[in-house]
Amino acid sequence: MVLDKLGGSLQNVLRKIAGAGRIDERTVSELVKDIQRALLQADVNVKLVMKLSKRIKERSLKEKPPAGINPREHVVRIVYQELINIIGRSSDIKLDKQTIMMVGLQGGGKTTTTVKLARYFQRKGLKPAVICVDTFRPGAYEQLKTLCERIHVAFYGEAGNSNAVEILKRGLPQIEKYDVKIIDTAGRHALESELIQEMEDIYEIVKPDHKFLVLDAAMGQQASEQAKAFNNSIGITGIIISKLDGTAKGGGALSAVSETDSSIAFIGAGETPEDLEKFEPDRFISRLLGMGDIKTLIEKAEESIDEEEFNIENMMQGKFTLKDMYKQLKAINKLGPLKNVMQMLPMGKLGLKVTDDMYKVTTDRLDKYKVVMDSMNNRELEDPRIINSSRMFRIAHGSGNDIDVVRELIKYHRTMQKAMKGLRGGNFNVQKMMKKLGM
Repeated sequence: MVLDKLGGSLQNVLRKIAGAGRIDERTVSELVKDIQRALLQADVNVKLVMKLSKRIKERSLKEKPPAGINPREHVVRIVYQELINIIGRSSDIKLDKQTIMMVGLQGGGKTTTTVKLARYFQRKGLKPAVICVDTFRPGAYEQLKTLCERIHVAFYGEAGNSNAVEILKRGLPQIEKYDVKIIDTAGRHALESELIQEMEDIYEIVKPDHKFLVLDAAMGQQASEQAKAFNNSIGITGIIISKLDGTAKGGGALSAVSETDSSIAFIGAGETPEDLEKFEPDRFISRLLGMGDIKTLIEKAEESIDEEEFNIENMMQGKFTLKDMYKQLKAINKLGPLKNVMQMLPMGKLGLKVTDDMYKVTTDRLDKYKVVMDSMNNRELEDPRIINSSRMFRIAHGSGNDIDVVRELIKYHRTMQKAMKGLRGGNFNVQKMMKKLGM
């Protein structure tokens, strides 16, 4: 994913700033070049990159650091603020009763995004319902029905009926009692007159609170043209960027939207119903810069797991036994892919290198770890450092596993413990910087 590369590149820039002896014109010029390179590789518009570069350079050299912030921290603060500016504002999404109309071109991920959106409101304690009026794409009805049933969301549709307006008129009374009504409309290969007329007819019947346009992140900078076209036709209230995890143009799609009158409502980066999050520019940029997103992580934890299962404070202190590690990893597994969770922590690729090995914990692997741990005694579970070769052989034999699995568990615990300890800072104090940035 190019956003991983973009984040890594920007974090390298921050490391250079943290290690700079002084902030002078030469240092700032090198910083700006590195940022330009990172953004252009992520498909961000050249004019936007040059505008950003100019702003960062001017502010870094002319503005005096506020009280309590040194010159290096001041430059990081400027980079953070200007990156937020290029991706624009977020949409105002209230957790209240509302009707939402989903629009977009065929192939943009609108149907799966509809289900993710329903799941988002469901996690927030509201009761969503979905109506399928996509009569253009074969299989749309069955796909949406199946996905809604999977997450226990109310669904209405009429298989074989090609009249979207008829379906809608009969469906609305059926879902009247639900808090959030989501209408999945048809897409086309292009924004043609037939599609516009159908959207306008649906709008007149529903009078939705929101009209969300789903855009594939792979469109890159072309996303701005689609946003303008749909906005001119029906007046969209927010954009959802889908498939942000699998394209080299994600940066282009995000920044392109900011060039329109639209705002980003949600971003989708994954295949499960859980993989949709409300777009918050400050939180998004914070993650890109390696400063984490503790606010979102805590929100996800509160929605998904019991308080006794997951303790953010204990996790960030880095002092935990094998029992604690297993308990916490099992809880984290409920939050979605471990890689996404770890990116919300201030791991800071500002000092600590997080390898892909840290993300390779699946449910099957956790089950295997549990069997291995059941063959350990309390001393070994409390202090894995005492597990020598003879103990490993005994544990492997008792659990019916190869000794390599035992070694893997011990190594993983050691890696996680080191990573968690890294949360507490280092030469470049991430927590302190987050506070100074107002996060």
